Amino acid sequence: MIVLELAWLLFQCLIGYNLIFPVVLLMIFSFKKRPEVRNRLSSVSGVPDYAIIVTAYEQIEQLPAVVSSLLKLNYSSYHIYVVADKCDTTGLHFGSDKVSLLRPEQVLGSNTRSHFYAIRHFIRPHSHLTIIDSDNLTDPEYLNELNVYFDCGFKAVQGVREAKNLDTTYARLDAARDIYYHFYDGKILFGCGSSATLAGSGMAFTTALYRECLEHLDVTGAGFDKVLQEAIVSRDYRIAFAEHAVVYDEKTSGTGQLVNQRARWINTWFKYFSLGFKIVFKGVVNFSANQFLFGLVLLRPPLFIFLLLSGFFLLVNLFIAPVVALVWLIALCVFVLGFYISLKRSETDRRIYQSLVNIPKFIFFQVLALFKSRRANQISVATRHGHSEQHE
Repeated sequence: MIVLELAWLLFQCLIGYNLIFPVVLLMIFSFKKRPEVRNRLSSVSGVPDYAIIVTAYEQIEQLPAVVSSLLKLNYSSYHIYVVADKCDTTGLHFGSDKVSLLRPEQVLGSNTRSHFYAIRHFIRPHSHLTIIDSDNLTDPEYLNELNVYFDCGFKAVQGVREAKNLDTTYARLDAARDIYYHFYDGKILFGCGSSATLAGSGMAFTTALYRECLEHLDVTGAGFDKVLQEAIVSRDYRIAFAEHAVVYDEKTSGTGQLVNQRARWINTWFKYFSLGFKIVFKGVVNFSANQFLFGLVLLRPPLFIFLLLSGFFLLVNLFIAPVVALVWLIALCVFVLGFYISLKRSETDRRIYQSLVNIPKFIFFQVLALFKSRRANQISVATRHGHSEQHE
């Protein structure tokens, strides 16, 4: 009986710490002195030459807008590689010698395969590469903002994915989630001496590091960014967070799109969360705050899972341990405060605040996604965008 009670308490602690951990990081961040990166002298010789890799699978509708946005970058040394995997590219022309349209002879069906297909077709040996989704638009200063961190000697940089559309309730809630993660898993985590988590696009690396981390692997399904960030942090490199390197990302607008996308993301977490144990262990052995903090973040379940479990523990303890229930209530209040701080300290559209009353509905669809997650990679290998689904 004692063993069961201890196991019950331990499980509650493992879930409950996720409620307060972001605020603890915020407190560390507030007291930690950070160097001003923009005043650092460059440690990189020459101007970075970028390969901008845009991957498309089956869908090409938004590619003209994506490439048009990239061609407006306030930067000269770059080349765009559009990998159109399993796409009908009839009539797709970009009219610029800074763009290469690549059509794989066989279906690749994988982000990393598309990336390395582009690398094998580089027109010159680019020093750096950045990955852009087929629905992203870029700020004209995107590459210059990445350079702020590459000039400080970082080999990997994650930018910010801001919402391109806030036309539905689900898009606004999706944007709120992104703001929360960018704030805590990007700005705050990096500011505490660890690494920003990778977001799948709007990220850049030295070409040598990217090849070193992934060239020997064949990563299929969703989650290549999880494998990549583990490989980078395991080498004890830090992933910088460039809060002014902005890409505009299309948010989920309909319920079907939301469920399918989240099913893949949940599947990815279950597939790769154990990498967190490996990095935490390395952090302890190497006395590395970078690795230790990053590993703890990787072990965190998706938001809706630990929030639902927290609510469950609160209700159960109301009947069996009221004092513990009070602790859960306080922890949940701390989480809500931390979530509010992330929105308040970011440039958050008022429509996002107005959408927060629909969080229970948003969580409901993610529960549906949880039951669908086991076969998520068979549903689709790419998120379908557009506005043909049920909207709110």
